Amino acid sequence: MQTTNAVINIYGPTAAGKTALSLALCDKLDCEIISVDSALIYRGMDIGTAKPTPEEQAKVPHHLIDICDPSETYSAADFQRDALRLIEDIQSRGKVPLLVGGTMLYFKALLEGLSQLPESDASVRQKLTQEMEASGLAALHDRLKTVDPVSAKRIHPNDPQRTMRALEVYEVSGKTLTELTKERFGQLNKPVYQFAIAPKERSVLHQRIEQRFDQMLSEPFEDEVSKLFERGDLHEDLPSIRSVGYRQMWQYLNGELSYEEMRERGIIATRQLAKRQLTWLNGWPGVTWLETDDPQMNDKVEAALAQSAQKFPPKD
Repeated sequence: MQTTNAVINIYGPTAAGKTALSLALCDKLDCEIISVDSALIYRGMDIGTAKPTPEEQAKVPHHLIDICDPSETYSAADFQRDALRLIEDIQSRGKVPLLVGGTMLYFKALLEGLSQLPESDASVRQKLTQEMEASGLAALHDRLKTVDPVSAKRIHPNDPQRTMRALEVYEVSGKTLTELTKERFGQLNKPVYQFAIAPKERSVLHQRIEQRFDQMLSEPFEDEVSKLFERGDLHEDLPSIRSVGYRQMWQYLNGELSYEEMRERGIIATRQLAKRQLTWLNGWPGVTWLETDDPQMNDKVEAALAQSAQKFPPKD
């Protein structure tokens, strides 16, 4: 049987219905799901991330879920490497990689590649710090204007960290930050079919977010975060604990927020996350938009794929 070389991506803000759409598509096509979610990677963080249930994961193979301890970090470069490997493996078995999630930075790294910037050099950084202390930040920024005017225009004169990083990149590599960020590596070189799902009205999305958060609270979400809190080796500045919902529950357990404040701030933070996700997607090229509550949504996806140049293997 001829199989496709293509990849299917499903984007959308949190609580938009990505999981339901992906599982419905897997009922029709022979897919394996690659999670594109910076929170689903963590073990022991199930309720607050709306992680696919064990039954859902048993129904369809899922990848990049439960691959990290909450004490660990996982970068866009890590995702790019793992996703490229998984896509090749899934396709080698005649199946379709279905990438599903809302971490748009991960999708961007996969589709557009990443710049290979040099590692930080402690001696160069120390020299620049001493120079800044002696001559002032303005002198460093003026030098950046000379060697890399594009970066100097983009970086605020009162931003010491980014100013020094741009100069450090130039001194370590001999190339400007502008030059290096134009050189991208590791991008996916395959046909990609892109779908984004969201309710038509923002108020509906806000309602779904509030309902989901309250559903989490009715489940043992507090117990889930308490287990993380009691470990003793985790803290609020870790990427895992900064996840929406977890940070607010952590602050409640730490006595910083009342229960009502935790709930309110958790819902607000989730809405803000959804807004950022939609901002990414509104400028995303080549996306077919779907409405969450459209009863014909699944048929529209199947029709779009059926009209493509690729032959997608049906589910047995």
